[in-house]
Amino acid sequence: MNAIDNLVTLLAKLPGLGKKSAGRMAYHILEHDASFAASLAAALAGLHSAIKHCSLCGAWTETDPCPICSDERRDGGILCVVERSQDVRVIEEAREFSGRFHVLGGLISPLDGINPGDLSIGKLLYRVKNEGIREVILALNPTVEGDTTALYLSKQLSESGITVSRLASGLPVGGDLEYTDRLTLARSFRGRVSM
Repeated sequence: MNAIDNLVTLLAKLPGLGKKSAGRMAYHILEHDASFAASLAAALAGLHSAIKHCSLCGAWTETDPCPICSDERRDGGILCVVERSQDVRVIEEAREFSGRFHVLGGLISPLDGINPGDLSIGKLLYRVKNEGIREVILALNPTVEGDTTALYLSKQLSESGITVSRLASGLPVGGDLEYTDRLTLARSFRGRVSM
């Protein structure tokens, strides 16, 4: 296997990249000067030593605690629970949430061998009990695993007396009813709001 084939094979292991996309990336890197490839390699090589989990929320960060957890302007009484660190970034980019986060590190999926004990649920319950949390927002994907995890967390948090909510799901902005699947349409009807 030559150097290009090896790079294509490695890049194709990344999520969302097939062999064709990986090949385009490899040739793109090759067509730039060597300093670009060196900078990319250095960034990849230093990633694991520079980034770690925040000891409070579990998100990836260069500083501990992360900038979100250490920001005193944020509402520490509202906690948004997400599956992965990437979800924190997506929510932050929307600029609609000003509370704090908790990263579960996955979703309950018995078929994949992921049980509640494999996630940071115990730490979440500790935070709710000891940090003056008023509301927990479950920002989990509307999948079977996301629904299972949300139901489990809702039951675990029900005794705490706090508000537990879940992000609304339904029709996307700019969507067309004609192309909406049945499950999304059903969720839209169940989650409808008065005007």
